Amino acid sequence: MKRNKLIFWISTGLIAFGFIMSALMYFSHNPQVTEGFKILGYPPYMLYLLGTAKILGAIGLLQPMWPRLREWAYAGATFTLLGATISHMATATPFVAPLVMLAILAASWWANNKLVVAKA
Repeated sequence: MKRNKLIFWISTGLIAFGFIMSALMYFSHNPQVTEGFKILGYPPYMLYLLGTAKILGAIGLLQPMWPRLREWAYAGATFTLLGATISHMATATPFVAPLVMLAILAASWWANNKLVVAKA
């Protein structure tokens, strides 16, 4: 149980930190991010949409009160990271970072499920 809790908090913390940092870069219109979105062919308003989704997703993953909300946050984070991976692959830009984040998200989801089953 301690091992699963440790895996959960480390992996979830890494995902939440990554999502919050990328959202801050989106909101600040970081030149590299803005240029990357142009290369990918996304309109500028997607910075605000994805930034907001990432902040809300990080909150959803970290909150302990509503397990259903956490499951939805896992789903949203999965779609976001899969979309990022596919977008980068389609434009021949580096796609390893979203895949690594997806693996960390999978570890968080696995540990969360182990903890939920242990409570029941």
